[in-house]
Amino acid sequence: MVIEGRVHDLGDGFQVRRLLPVLLARHVGPFVFFDLMGPVEFAPGKGMDVRPHPHIGLATVTWLFDGAIRHRDSVGSLADIRPGEVNWMTAGRGIAHSERTPPEQRRDGQRLHGVQVWVALPQHDEEVAPEFHHHEAHELPRIEQPGVSMVLIAGTAYGQASPVKVFAPMFFLEANLEAGAELSWPPEHTERGVCVIDGEVSWDGQLVPPNQAAAQAGPDAAPIKATRASRVMLFGGAPLDGERHLWWNFVSSSQERIEQAKREWQEQAYGKVAGDDVEFIPLPVR
Repeated sequence: MVIEGRVHDLGDGFQVRRLLPVLLARHVGPFVFFDLMGPVEFAPGKGMDVRPHPHIGLATVTWLFDGAIRHRDSVGSLADIRPGEVNWMTAGRGIAHSERTPPEQRRDGQRLHGVQVWVALPQHDEEVAPEFHHHEAHELPRIEQPGVSMVLIAGTAYGQASPVKVFAPMFFLEANLEAGAELSWPPEHTERGVCVIDGEVSWDGQLVPPNQAAAQAGPDAAPIKATRASRVMLFGGAPLDGERHLWWNFVSSSQERIEQAKREWQEQAYGKVAGDDVEFIPLPVR
């Protein structure tokens, strides 16, 4: 199925297109949330300001094409992420973090473009201790096939394994395809999706244009073909071990655990975000 997603305006011209979850594709492998951010041009003095907020039961992953974001969290992490680098934050039993434009980029202005995804943790790992890992670009495997150049961000694919710590079989790649190039899917994964950043691909007779995605499950899948030079994100993995409840920034296999997380955030039980402890996003009233 082709997924158009829904556009959300976060202010100052900063828009995200939410591709997951949708009614007929609540998750693809362990991926339960997929946002395409921008592209947006921030004028000097402007920037992204996502105040401290909580997560449980998931890992968040940020991947940028342009720009920079500063991450801080309640376990003491501080890392600026730039194109080609990975920020992987495991929320587990609870973490708070903020995402803001670094001072230099805010002063000068910047173009920001990227994706943010949530990966649901297996049920037996939902309450692991929170942690954060940053990986430089040179740490990630590069994969070359005829007409295709890829970076393996997380998981396993095409005989390679990313150093990023994951909790279940999955794959997450950026792939650049020349016009006319074909790419088969990693055979070890039975749920798969593609998000087109630039260009256009054809998949099993369906055209997937820029800023849209497509997903499919099953033992076999047709290759994707670039109708013109294209940059895409490939993602998926093994089926989730049961449905997940999503409410605001919380993901859990238990609705009761979601209710507990609401109380914990109201009590500020996840600790302060070091270096960004003045503001926070209050629990939504809904």
